Amino acid sequence: MFRRTFWFTAGAAAGVWATTKVNRKLKQLTPESLAAQAANKAVETGHRLKDFALDVRANMLQREAELGEALGLDAPPPAEAGRELPAPRRGNALGPRTTPGKTTYSISYNRNEDH
Repeated sequence: MFRRTFWFTAGAAAGVWATTKVNRKLKQLTPESLAAQAANKAVETGHRLKDFALDVRANMLQREAELGEALGLDAPPPAEAGRELPAPRRGNALGPRTTPGKTTYSISYNRNEDH
């Protein structure tokens, strides 16, 4: 009699456990739950990418500072009195040339100009 009661109780407990497990899994596989899981993963991935980009940026700035120090780019330029920057050059690709009574367009054939 006790054996039958024990096995009946063990079977009932196993059935309740299995039913609970299956119902939880079914709730996880509903479209709403799947959409929420995907959204959470996307947000988590976005945070990881942002952290990665910030790390890359910080390391890039650190390396630029190291290179600038090694090459002496951080040193102030020597003071030269009377030295000014040259005037900007004007090329043919700036647009139409206007002469009195006539407007002509000049075309530049420099392939590297647009890059």
